[in-house]
Amino acid sequence: MSQPKVVLAFSGGLDTSFCVKYLAEDRGYEVYSVLVDTGGFSDEELKTIEANAYALGVKQHATVSKTREYYNDCIKYLIFGNILKNNTYPLSVSAERIFQAVAVAEYAKEIGASAIAHGSTGAGNDQVRFDMAFRIIVPEAEIITPIRDLKLSREAEIEYLTAKGVSRDWTKAAYSINKGLWGTSVGGKETLTSDQYLPESAWPTQITKTEPERITLEFVNGELKGVAGESFENSVTAIQKLAEIAQPFGIGRDIHVGDTIIGIKGRVGFEAAAPLIIIKAHHTLEKHVLTEQQLYWKEQLSNWYGSLLHKGQFVEPVMRNIETFLGDTQSHVTGKVHVYLAPHRFHVEGIESPFDLMSSKFGSYGEMNNAWTGDDVRGFSKVASNQVMIYGKVSDSVNQ
Repeated sequence: MSQPKVVLAFSGGLDTSFCVKYLAEDRGYEVYSVLVDTGGFSDEELKTIEANAYALGVKQHATVSKTREYYNDCIKYLIFGNILKNNTYPLSVSAERIFQAVAVAEYAKEIGASAIAHGSTGAGNDQVRFDMAFRIIVPEAEIITPIRDLKLSREAEIEYLTAKGVSRDWTKAAYSINKGLWGTSVGGKETLTSDQYLPESAWPTQITKTEPERITLEFVNGELKGVAGESFENSVTAIQKLAEIAQPFGIGRDIHVGDTIIGIKGRVGFEAAAPLIIIKAHHTLEKHVLTEQQLYWKEQLSNWYGSLLHKGQFVEPVMRNIETFLGDTQSHVTGKVHVYLAPHRFHVEGIESPFDLMSSKFGSYGEMNNAWTGDDVRGFSKVASNQVMIYGKVSDSVNQ
């Protein structure tokens, strides 16, 4: 009889390395490891991870490149919605993990695996994101979670691998770094408490720029297509270019405090210069070119979209409905946004757009009215205040 197939979401770290040996030698599976690249790995890192997977004994390893799809199917809508979780965090890991989980599930379905596995512990959000994606996309496959189910310590995992002949330096880094197209997360001892901040040495990008710069971002229908005078057909490349310019200023660093899917509070440091600048610039441009009601309803639906994405609900059909709405609002979000960059900070200086509703043809705020008269405003004010005026008179008459 042939061995049953299991697809393992693989990162090459201690937990997923343990999973390979455990699934193959203790559970009797033919292990197919898969790494989903969403913009966080170099070519050299991918080659090393693949070599380690085969050294551990996988039947087959696959690297699935999903950076462009990640942008087109997810990040684009985070920009359209100006989405920052708790007004702080650009959902760097939240978006990346669920998108990776969906890609792993689709790979398992493609090769006809009878089981699908991940190396998440029982203490975080990722276990829920992976479980949900797997159950939705490959509901007939068994979900195996060795680290969560066995409740193993790092020491026990290392001891197990050593006994299996796997000898590597498993020294845990002082800070865990997770890099992706939409930002880098940073976790360490300071993020485990409520009263400390990450030291300068913990940030992946050190500050090497001290002289302020002014750059212009160009948006076409809500998508970033130009950075500092350079045009890009692919917005992924534009995001990477902006990160290259802005990260050395130390821009985009912060610690997010949020509610986890499993009901506890959590802190995570992050470095996201490009996402924060893009969202601020995009939002500023929208405030010039969209109507009051468009801005209002975008904000409501965007908050829902970000919350559902964070909770692993990327595949929920309502997400496609919200994406349709967000995409439809972007037809006038075209123009240039001028941004000032300096160490640890940035600000938007102004915008230029053919759709700018601050057109002087109709009037200048607080200065001159060209499209209406004083009598028009007097009549409008009278009608607009009617209901509250009537409410007050009725209340007074009843209380006399």
